[in-house]
Amino acid sequence: MGGTFADVGAAIADIAEDWRGARAERQARRHLDADDFARLRDAGFLRTVVPESMGGLWRSVPETTPRICALLRTLGRADPSVALVAAMHPAVVGFWLAPSFDHASWTEQLAGVAGTALDDHQWGTITSEPGSGGDIALTRATAVPDTGAGGTIPGESYRISGDKHFGSGSGVADHMVTTALPDGEGEPAIFVIDTRNRPWDGTQGMTLLAPWDGMGMAATQSHAMRLDGCPATRMAWDGPITAVTLPAAPLVANTFTAVVLGVLDEAVATAQAQLAPKASDMRPYEQVEWTRAEMDHWLAVQAFEGALRAVAAGPPGRALHATLRAKQSVAELAESTLGRLARVIGGGTFARRSPFSAWFEDVRALGFLRPPWGLAYDGLFATSFG
Repeated sequence: MGGTFADVGAAIADIAEDWRGARAERQARRHLDADDFARLRDAGFLRTVVPESMGGLWRSVPETTPRICALLRTLGRADPSVALVAAMHPAVVGFWLAPSFDHASWTEQLAGVAGTALDDHQWGTITSEPGSGGDIALTRATAVPDTGAGGTIPGESYRISGDKHFGSGSGVADHMVTTALPDGEGEPAIFVIDTRNRPWDGTQGMTLLAPWDGMGMAATQSHAMRLDGCPATRMAWDGPITAVTLPAAPLVANTFTAVVLGVLDEAVATAQAQLAPKASDMRPYEQVEWTRAEMDHWLAVQAFEGALRAVAAGPPGRALHATLRAKQSVAELAESTLGRLARVIGGGTFARRSPFSAWFEDVRALGFLRPPWGLAYDGLFATSFG
């Protein structure tokens, strides 16, 4: 297990190299492999969200976000689905790491959450609901107190009922974050579900409604679930959830962007190697499209690196706006770049055996799922004026 970010980075690079060697088989997958996440665990990836005071690698959003994103960008080049599920771990644990609340119950819960990561527990999310437009605050799920529900995370026990979709990492995540409306309250709250050894047949509060069948990020196991009296622990914060989500947003958005940029990096590098031997025979149109693809990729890299600099420099409001601008820019540029590469390489890119067909759908996930375009642009506009 790596002791520093450099150690973790070296181990992740080795893992990514192995995975790239099995690209065709991995792109054909429609499921996650627990062994992949065991390798990430052994590399020390889960400890990136454990505070240094507890023996981990986390310092702060400005200091640690770029380092985590570098790992995820490397993984995105090798296996986008695994990388996206891995990104959920820092993204949701960041809800506890980013805010600066100073009361005993919060401190105790933060230690409990970080302690699970130190004990090699994988975190994920199952917050999105049908009809919500991707806004986790627009939840129809309900939560009722139940002192008998219990849980491994310190906090108040509840039982949650409601339909959820896009439970990314279902089956490999040990804990999943969700939202629900507590009984008798007017604002939603964040909850944690202990998903370890929990069947999906409804006997313990979770029923599989539909397995994930996405065209992109096909192996993320982002299953749709029905929660029916599912035991959960409430976050130790009873104020607006924006007080939690906004400080964490620069970390969350950049982790997802890092994965997609990694996919784009790999697609451009693969295309360049494939086209180089016949570059002198390329038609003028193909030359222009290739050059524009390179330019789009370069712009995507600049946007992402600019966002990371903004996060490192602060202040938080400016960092959030820069992060959202970069995310949407990379989403658009990634799609345009893959389209240009397909036009240059030719119709073979539409074959399922071509890596480009999978990569094209993978990069679209950034704009359609994390979060959807409408909600993303709402957030971008809202931060434009401070």
